[in-house]
Amino acid sequence: MRKFTAGLFMAAAMMTATVASAADPIVIKFSHVVAENTPKGQMALKFRDLIAERLAGKVKVEVFPSSQLYGDNKVLEAMLLGDVQMAAPSLSKFKKYTKKLQVFDLPFLFNDMAAAEKFQQGPSGQNLLTSMKKKGILGLGYLHNGMKQVSASTPLHVPADAKGLKFRIMTSDVLSAQFEAIDATPLKKPFSEVFTLLQTKAIDGQENTWSNIFSKKFFEVQEYITASDHGVLDYLVVTSVDFWDNLPADLRGDVKQAMDEAIAHGNKIAAEKAMGDRKAIENSGRSKIIDLTDAERGKWVDAMKPVWAKFEGQIGKDLIDAAIASNN
Repeated sequence: MRKFTAGLFMAAAMMTATVASAADPIVIKFSHVVAENTPKGQMALKFRDLIAERLAGKVKVEVFPSSQLYGDNKVLEAMLLGDVQMAAPSLSKFKKYTKKLQVFDLPFLFNDMAAAEKFQQGPSGQNLLTSMKKKGILGLGYLHNGMKQVSASTPLHVPADAKGLKFRIMTSDVLSAQFEAIDATPLKKPFSEVFTLLQTKAIDGQENTWSNIFSKKFFEVQEYITASDHGVLDYLVVTSVDFWDNLPADLRGDVKQAMDEAIAHGNKIAAEKAMGDRKAIENSGRSKIIDLTDAERGKWVDAMKPVWAKFEGQIGKDLIDAAIASNN
């Protein structure tokens, strides 16, 4: 009898554990590399909060900022293995999966963020979201950070000023070609190492948005920042096709709606922070901001624009033309 009773207790315990397991929420681990006070950081937190508000007990979002889990160079592999479910790497990080997204790295292609947004929301930009499905990656939306500026330990007014200097870049052949076009040396290094590299003078400069330059305190270890607006630094919020397709159909729409709202929230913050963070850097007195004259800017454009032709075969002339048209 005791054995029978013990067996009943064990069976009941196993059934309870099974029911509890079945009732556990679906966990979405969202990994990214920047600080929580950036547009990307705020977008991820907004997504977490919207899911908690609308899908409590069904879906739970866990956010891991500042490379706590993975850097951008490893997170996509981790996502495909199921170790994380969502990430938002910069658009430069997808070359292994598609070369078409290199369009966003082309220097001086977009006049401003409005042009970049117009392209992204148009047919060409939307088609790019599904361009990696065969590789297991699905784009959920574009998140803005802003236009890139270039900082250095020496003032940069014209391309010749950068000759021989070492600049940290993201892992991108286009960005390598961009700095090689002005006789500078590009170094592909993780974002998490940039401050130390600048502080120790291992590199001379870097390119980034006002938001990243401020939040990561690069302005504290760079004497000059040239307001070049020479490129776009945006992110692609992605998930794995496997995870997305296996989300229950009744939840998938709600998750996508929450993500769309979170991205809109992040993009609004990005627009506000761009000028606000520039002003904060200016007020700090730690770094001198150089505004280019039209003639000076023209020299940068002339020096870097040949990079477009170099990558036209990989990206596609149709995409480049669509991006150029978005400036009108």
